[in-house]
Amino acid sequence: MSVRPLEIDDPRLVLDQLRGKIAALQGGPSRLGVPVLPLFEGLLTLRTGGVYGVDSATLGMALAAGASQAGEWVGFAGWDDFGVEAAHQQGIVLARTVLVPAPGEHWLEVTAALVDVLKVVVLRPPGTVDAKSASILDARLRARSAVLVVQGEWPRCEARISAEHIAWDGLDAGRGRLRERRVTLVARQPGRAPVRARAVLP
Repeated sequence: MSVRPLEIDDPRLVLDQLRGKIAALQGGPSRLGVPVLPLFEGLLTLRTGGVYGVDSATLGMALAAGASQAGEWVGFAGWDDFGVEAAHQQGIVLARTVLVPAPGEHWLEVTAALVDVLKVVVLRPPGTVDAKSASILDARLRARSAVLVVQGEWPRCEARISAEHIAWDGLDAGRGRLRERRVTLVARQPGRAPVRARAVLP
């Protein structure tokens, strides 16, 4: 048996490592990191078993894109206006993407089934989500080591990501084509100060 010292450069990393070790000792599933796009690095860590809130379709796709590019399957539920071209531009690998555009009143069962087989599921709930429904999915996420990204309200989120100070580039003197969006991304986590980072979105 070998002993490897913990990395202590980043206190948050030490806490995450200790939480993972405690979960392993208790027999619970370890909360593993899920790849994210470079624009989210330093802003938040996506971990299995967690729910993350976003305020736009663009951020929902972007959060799923890192796992998709790393070879994982991802899914979208409740997206009746899902844009294939937009998803492709965000980096979603369409060949490993499952779409349920309109689950209707069966959204909870559909989302639970997707969580069973996919690494990241992006959900647009049909309305207000009660604590009982959220708890059902929370338990499923932990058991299946998956991640849920929600566009809309959710009773408990590990972090909520939003975009501020949006500026478009490409329209010079009133002419041209829009090329990119420059935004300030904000991650808000319970009990912590908001974290902000500048980013460029396609």
